[in-house]
Amino acid sequence: MTTIKKSVAAICVMILALLTAGSAYAAPEDSYTYSYWGDPVPSPSPYAAVSVLYGKDMGVDSLNMPQDMFVSTNGDIYIADTGNNRILVLDSKWQVTRTITEFDNNGAQDALNGPEGIYVSEQGDLYIADTLNKRVLQLSKDGKAVLDIRKPESSLIRSGFEYTPTKIAVDREGQIYTVSRGSYEGIMMFDSDGAFEGFIGTNRVKFNPIDLFWKRISTKEQRSQMEMFVPLEFNNLSLDEDGFIFATTSEENSDSPVKRLNPSGVDILRSKGYFPVKGDINTLQVSSAPGSSIMIDVASDKGGMYSLLDSKRGRIFTYDKEGNLLYVYGGLGSKIGKFRTPSAFQMLGERMLVLDKGLNRLTVLEPTEYGMAVRDAVTQLYNGQVEASTEAWQRVLALNGNNDVAYIGIGKSLLKQGDNAGAMSYFQLGNHREWYSEAFKRFRKDILMENFGTIVMTIVLGIAAIVGAVKLFTRRVEGHYDEVGVIRNPFYTMIHPFNGFWEMKYEKKGRVKIALLLVILLVIFTIIKKQYSGFVVNMNNLADMNSLQELQYIALPFLLWCVANWSLTTLMDGEGKFKDIVMATGYALMPLVIILIPQTLLSNVMTQGESALYYLLDGIAYAWCLALLFVGTMTVHQYSPGKTLATMLLTLVVIGIILFLSLLFFSMMQQIVNFVVSIYREISFRM
Repeated sequence: MTTIKKSVAAICVMILALLTAGSAYAAPEDSYTYSYWGDPVPSPSPYAAVSVLYGKDMGVDSLNMPQDMFVSTNGDIYIADTGNNRILVLDSKWQVTRTITEFDNNGAQDALNGPEGIYVSEQGDLYIADTLNKRVLQLSKDGKAVLDIRKPESSLIRSGFEYTPTKIAVDREGQIYTVSRGSYEGIMMFDSDGAFEGFIGTNRVKFNPIDLFWKRISTKEQRSQMEMFVPLEFNNLSLDEDGFIFATTSEENSDSPVKRLNPSGVDILRSKGYFPVKGDINTLQVSSAPGSSIMIDVASDKGGMYSLLDSKRGRIFTYDKEGNLLYVYGGLGSKIGKFRTPSAFQMLGERMLVLDKGLNRLTVLEPTEYGMAVRDAVTQLYNGQVEASTEAWQRVLALNGNNDVAYIGIGKSLLKQGDNAGAMSYFQLGNHREWYSEAFKRFRKDILMENFGTIVMTIVLGIAAIVGAVKLFTRRVEGHYDEVGVIRNPFYTMIHPFNGFWEMKYEKKGRVKIALLLVILLVIFTIIKKQYSGFVVNMNNLADMNSLQELQYIALPFLLWCVANWSLTTLMDGEGKFKDIVMATGYALMPLVIILIPQTLLSNVMTQGESALYYLLDGIAYAWCLALLFVGTMTVHQYSPGKTLATMLLTLVVIGIILFLSLLFFSMMQQIVNFVVSIYREISFRM
């Protein structure tokens, strides 16, 4: 007994040390992507700044808090120079060819006041969100006002609503879409004549369940003083090449800061990448600007690509049509290629234009060799040019072997060409289980068709060999060992728990060493399962996996349960001794020990659609173990079913208390050590 308790204490100390070990998260570099495991992976820079333009470089005085930008179909660049109350039009040489400050409005001279949004139609009409004048303007090519849309009158608009348009977009039919500051009802929609038609794309209300609970039990006066649950407002919008609306919100720590709305206002944004389309991840407590990215603009690109502008960290995130993150670049700073307060960006062919209202400048960036390779690969795959896309992805991998999207792209190409085995290899390198499953399904079908007879014969011979080995082993054991009942007892107990646990305790057929052996086998088989399960169900990062940490999840619960149950039942007239509890708990693990290896083997021949059987086996094994633990506790302590259930629940409570006291003890010891060290340093300093 003493040896068992010493072993328990030593293992507990080791496991608690593992539990208290922390892990550091490294802040990402300027150019990077994210791996399947959520780690930032450095990558070559996809874009490089080639020029920075201030007002004097454009032929005008300094910009002042520019808020928006638009590139027309003929390549002209429109800038909403908000602080100067003007619209600037630049040509391909970055020179201002036109400045709009005043215009003819039905025969009267009118002027802009703090314009924050701009859009140019294919016909050349200019739409302006004249923010401080609280209106939307449509100017013709000759600079005359065609529409002057003020606050609409409608039953759909709530009382007290302040119409303050900030961003604007117009579709091919002339429908006008406007973001108004403080409009949580959604995007305002007007027809081509300026008549208000309603709101689209309203964000869903999000709330804290605790706040909802307090609202339910509070009085009317108390509720009036609480924060209201209202949808989040949009901060920007733009149209893609298909006429769908990209819209962004400023919600922090959100999984959906960007939406792609169809004409009905339904979000159809595809997000099939490793993570939601939200910019940075795992950044809640990293760097000087913790929290999720705050998206303020979307730039549609060719080949289904689009980019998001993060105002918090000044970064640009580019995604493909499926929501896979292609690359990240930019960052905060004043040097070339960095931004202080980015406010808008637009694509000009392959180039990226970024407007910075903090530095009052326009930055022009061009794709590098790496960025161009990624863009070519995505565009060619989008256009159905499979072979050309494969070659481009190979160029990407030559420049950056950590690009998972490149592996996936090559895998798709190989799959279309019928190379299922090659596609499986690339999908596995890219950690894409859905496409890997599809490739494996085809590969498995081909193998079965070609080798059906051989496979069936191998299975039959394998089963016969296993049955024969079991019978031979049983006969030899019966002929040479007196303790055959001891060896059989765990198997018998799994099928006949009441008789098995009775024999274990009262007929002395149980052994502590066998119970501990089952725990050791469970640890070993669990490690094998995590390392060698099929790819479609194996979600473990094998590169970071530490086999010793399995003690946290198996040995620690086992030891804590035994100690807590023994401590509790000693006070509740339990008849079981500590070794009885150890044996009963160890024997209850038998279903897991038996199922793990067959489950691991089975997982290697399953597709993703068949993985439900894998998880069903898990559920059956755990339920079986729990049932055996219940019967074992009841038999060992001679409790009634009700008292057994209460004892098991109280055992969990005692485990929580033990963990709390253990962590408290280690915390106090750490403080004592720090105190002693500080005293020693103080004495050393004074001496």
